[in-house]
Amino acid sequence: MTGPDPAVAAARLAVREHLKDVPEGSLVVAAVSGGTDSMALAAALAFEAPRAGMRGGAVIVDHQLQDESSTVAHRAAATCRQLGLSPVEVDTADVPTTGAGPEADARTARYAVLDAAATRLGAALILVGHTRDDQAEQVLLGLARGSGARSLSGMPVRRGRVVRPFLALPRATTRAVCAAHGIEPWDDPHNGDESFRRVRARKVLEILEAELGPGFGAALARSADLLREDADHLEELARRARAELPNAPGQPGVDLDALAALPRAIRTRVWRILASEAGAPIADVSAAHVESLDALLTSWHGQGPLHVPGGIAVARDDGAIRFSPIAVADR
Repeated sequence: MTGPDPAVAAARLAVREHLKDVPEGSLVVAAVSGGTDSMALAAALAFEAPRAGMRGGAVIVDHQLQDESSTVAHRAAATCRQLGLSPVEVDTADVPTTGAGPEADARTARYAVLDAAATRLGAALILVGHTRDDQAEQVLLGLARGSGARSLSGMPVRRGRVVRPFLALPRATTRAVCAAHGIEPWDDPHNGDESFRRVRARKVLEILEAELGPGFGAALARSADLLREDADHLEELARRARAELPNAPGQPGVDLDALAALPRAIRTRVWRILASEAGAPIADVSAAHVESLDALLTSWHGQGPLHVPGGIAVARDDGAIRFSPIAVADR
């Protein structure tokens, strides 16, 4: 007896691995766009969920950013139902303009909709279809930003109830899965629009693969895995260091000398924790912000107060580092 297509088998196995610890009877939903990766994910979940004694469903997010977005979303929903997924729903997202860029704004809105839908449906997991190629692109974008280990570590396989089963699989596998199932995925026109940084990163990766040899993208993804382990450990040490960091004697603010005594690899992460505690959006605290904050300790010549995102001022004063809201009139 012939088994399934190798790509289909690989996709099913990847999903199966993440259903092992989910209680029987649970609902697991796939986040589906209609594109190749998410349709391959939907097909794998439709096969594996009932065999694991649970239900597989799908949530399709219509970002309302393209003229045919509603048609695309409902077509994807119809395919998911044909595959056997249930429940399947289409939800719309209102994508705000925050200044973070259209990709970041759409991503934030998408995950908010997915989380709300999963909560409403009682889903144990939300599966998303990012592949090894997506991971390599993420690392390359981190390199372009000059980011630290956390950014270069790419996307985690799991964060909360969001799981990326295909993160070790190449995009060629998801294309083969769709072909094996006779699924015609949607080709997002944005994937060819070089105004998007991720599209440019994808083209650069193709050039690097051609010039440096096949496997360059896979090597980037492996590097991300290694860096993630390092970043997780350093961040745990930073959380412990923050918990033990004393206040300045007799006044508000953390003790300057105790903060300065921390190893730099830990201290830079403690700066981010302190900024977050003060109300700064952690994703907006850049490496440049952290360098400026650290200069309050390492290159002090009277500068400050410094400003960090979220309307926060940071000042060095009389042996203390203080975070405080910036008065509206001073912003």
